Amino acid sequence: MKTLIVGGVAGGMSAATRLRRLDETAEIVVFERGQYVSFANCGLPYYVGGVIEDRAQLLLQTPESLTARFRLDVRINHEVTGIDPAAKTVSVRHALTGETSTESYDRLILAAGAAAHAGAHDVPTTTLRTVDDVDHIEAVLAAKPVGASAVVIGGGFIGLEAVENLVHRGVRVTLVQRGMQVFTPLDPEMATPVLATLREHGVDVRLGTTVLGASAGGGIELSDGTSVPADLVIDASGVRPATTLAAQAGLRIGASGGVWVDETQRTSDAFIYAVGDGVEKTDAVSGDPLLVTMAGLANRHGRAAADSIAGEPEPSSRALGTSILGLFGLTVALTGWSEKRLVAAGRAHRIAHTHPSSHAGYYPGAQGMSMKLLIDAETDAILGAQIVGGDGVDKRIDVIATAMAGGLAASALTRLELAYAPQYGSAKDPVNQLGYVADNLRAGTSRNVQWHELAGALADGGVLVDVRNPGEFEAGSIPGAINVPLDELRDLLEGLPDAPLIVHCQVGQRGHTAARILTQHGFDVRNLDGGYRTWLAGDAIGTRSVSTEIPETTEIPEIPERILA
Repeated sequence: MKTLIVGGVAGGMSAATRLRRLDETAEIVVFERGQYVSFANCGLPYYVGGVIEDRAQLLLQTPESLTARFRLDVRINHEVTGIDPAAKTVSVRHALTGETSTESYDRLILAAGAAAHAGAHDVPTTTLRTVDDVDHIEAVLAAKPVGASAVVIGGGFIGLEAVENLVHRGVRVTLVQRGMQVFTPLDPEMATPVLATLREHGVDVRLGTTVLGASAGGGIELSDGTSVPADLVIDASGVRPATTLAAQAGLRIGASGGVWVDETQRTSDAFIYAVGDGVEKTDAVSGDPLLVTMAGLANRHGRAAADSIAGEPEPSSRALGTSILGLFGLTVALTGWSEKRLVAAGRAHRIAHTHPSSHAGYYPGAQGMSMKLLIDAETDAILGAQIVGGDGVDKRIDVIATAMAGGLAASALTRLELAYAPQYGSAKDPVNQLGYVADNLRAGTSRNVQWHELAGALADGGVLVDVRNPGEFEAGSIPGAINVPLDELRDLLEGLPDAPLIVHCQVGQRGHTAARILTQHGFDVRNLDGGYRTWLAGDAIGTRSVSTEIPETTEIPEIPERILA
């Protein structure tokens, strides 16, 4: 059996090495159009920033090491330019000599990956996807070791990692983001700390802005009417699946724009498989096709293709899109769907915001985090989660992603037995706490209002009651709120207005207690989910789907003096 693999790195090399472990007799040929067949592409930004000091650490395997250990025929600088499915051959061009040849196959695996979007401007840019890209960036920065400036286009994963590492190098960075929010996979209120962190570290963030072209003074002209200096421009505005080979061979391209594959990674041609960033995935939440460019999925799907070729098919896993990002000490993690996506799809859902500490508050070093859980309103299934904070974010998102993969309901998070010691967590772990909120919503013990729903609720006659202590209220409050401290609430019930009440505290917990008290005394009451902290994060966003401004026409009811006091 002769298997050709087009492309290396995660998907291609995972398929090649797995196939060898399953079949010692197979002939396996890998074509890589560049000179590096196996490198740590996720580590590239950190070499730019000097975190990874030795360039050789980026090169995981060489053709020689792969031949010695796995008996692979690895041909670097060889580009596959065409596929003839009928003849079961590929056309190959040697990148250095220009010579062409034809190679036959019994099975073919496409691991072509994804290509960067081309910018709609005349500015010379580089991407941050290959070792050659890094070498170019290093050369530019070496030529101007002091006072260098850079423009990074795009505030996604690669863009933010590039920004962080350029700042570490002492480079003055302007981040140009087309949308009105950095890191668009997050919901707006969850992205607020990301923007704040960037600006705290001196990054010039331009939202709602694009690059127009090179300015007369040698800088970069932006759509906001300004020009910024740039010795280096990194385009991290996104990627598209590399499907040219597949399309020219007549293979089916999926609705998402990636190469269509079945659950064993087989394409519409029975003898051709496809893996990696250029391949359509199946969404774990909806079952719909989608594109996800994650190294973990590429590795697993490469393995699945090899299993199928070796006669041991195992269905490849569906995609949750679980991902994580570090930015100047801030950790951002997510899995599954966002609220934006649920709203766009018209899918009924519930939301839970919490703001726990990474471990027991009495033990030194606890760091805060903001957590958001998206829940199916009918089935209580977990649809997604987002966490932003310091220590402990990584393990919490992994627990939730595992719960989703295992089909656990949101309320079942209350029953997870998670490791606890004061320096690692809390007796009620933050994941358990999310489960308690979800369970209260499911059971009807609690009803909540989201930060972006508050203005509408007040316009409909609702009254906002802040149950924090007076010092907290004076330090900052939501316009129109009346302050009734939680510990005085039972004594002041008679003075509360006969209207729907929306209670809130700093993060939601005292608000829930207040809501339970008021509900049992006959009040119509809801809790502002995530409290003042979530509202404040949402209100800080320049644009939002629903305004959080308190309408000028909202009448604040007359409140007895003993409550106002």
